Amino acid sequence: MKSFTQNDLTSMESRYRAQLINSLSGFKSANLIGTIDNQGQTNVAIFSSVFHLGASPALTGFIIRPHSVDRHTLENIEQTQSYTINQVGQKFWPAAHQTSARYAKNECEFEQTGLSKTFIDGIKAPFVAESLLKYALTLKEIVPITLNNTLMVIGEITNILCEDSAITDDGYIDIESLGTVAISGLDSYHESQRLSRLSYAKPHQLPVHF
Repeated sequence: MKSFTQNDLTSMESRYRAQLINSLSGFKSANLIGTIDNQGQTNVAIFSSVFHLGASPALTGFIIRPHSVDRHTLENIEQTQSYTINQVGQKFWPAAHQTSARYAKNECEFEQTGLSKTFIDGIKAPFVAESLLKYALTLKEIVPITLNNTLMVIGEITNILCEDSAITDDGYIDIESLGTVAISGLDSYHESQRLSRLSYAKPHQLPVHF
């Protein structure tokens, strides 16, 4: 088994280190974050750092890299307080990946990648039309992480759009049925295959598969 020390990590080539460390967390969700600025310029960008923060209130977070260069997603969210998160599916993941390219501020990633934007009443930010599970959020807090100068952006979910067939009677969303993809590392995309759902865990009682 190969072993890396902290000294090894510090001294290794930066892109190799980035791939190695990004792979350690395993499969991550693939999401497109849609935003718009006060002048009406839309933006969409892929993120693999979206995570659940709480159900009541309904909070979701994501991590954005240091604001040392233009971060159109962050700047737009700060301006409008509105954004959308759109799960990436098997039918459009190459286009989703292309949004990670460093387009100029006046270049719309929707137009550059062939993705379609759509709007709903009362929500300023654009949704990705191709996504089968998407939701709108209002910015609640931006938390600086001083260890590496990244930012944790926290939003409250205000609207959810999902295919009816994917929502079960108990509220579980069967994202596999929607063709949702996952990311590992920085650039590897995966389909999923569910093993099983398990019943609520209780002491001294084996879970039930269903």
